[in-house]
Amino acid sequence: MADSSRPALVLASASPRRIALLRQIGVEPDAICPAELDETPHRDELPRPYALRMARAKAAHVAAQHDGPALVIGADTVVAAGRRILPKAENTDTARRYLTLLSGRRHKVFTAVVCQPTEGWPAGRYCERVVESYVTFNRLTERQIDALIEGGDWHGKAGGYGLQGQAAAFIRQVGGSPSGVIGLPLFETAQLLRGQPLPAGQHWLL
Repeated sequence: MADSSRPALVLASASPRRIALLRQIGVEPDAICPAELDETPHRDELPRPYALRMARAKAAHVAAQHDGPALVIGADTVVAAGRRILPKAENTDTARRYLTLLSGRRHKVFTAVVCQPTEGWPAGRYCERVVESYVTFNRLTERQIDALIEGGDWHGKAGGYGLQGQAAAFIRQVGGSPSGVIGLPLFETAQLLRGQPLPAGQHWLL
């Protein structure tokens, strides 16, 4: 439960990965409120602005639903092959196409984080960050792609893989924020939380 002397901390996502990442740095959201939005990219929309647009939309959508004092964290992770956005893989054909595309090449991952105070907490500070990382896959054989598909770790993940899953055996290099690639850049998120004007003696993280 939230401390009555400080605003609630609300995560605008039901992603178990983001929840686990926050707990890794000692942050326990007071509420989990996923934002059900249309995540279709706009025509010719580039990966970085798309990630920021979606994180802003998620935070704003959930903040509008809360009357009391709260800070809402919205986040979005985008896997990009050049200028192309690779959305979440929802079937095996899409996952196979993504893994074949990413095989043997380096690609970028953009994760945007937005902190949106509710109207009930006017002292709160709106802030946002976009973290750019890159991931390099080893060249995958058809058999290896088959094994990744059969493992099922691709489901619901941008680009058809998870850094923390079976695909890690084929990821040669990660640059930037590993936690950002998973779904929430922890250093930047902690900095945003530390910058909020909480009552004396209150905090969301260590």
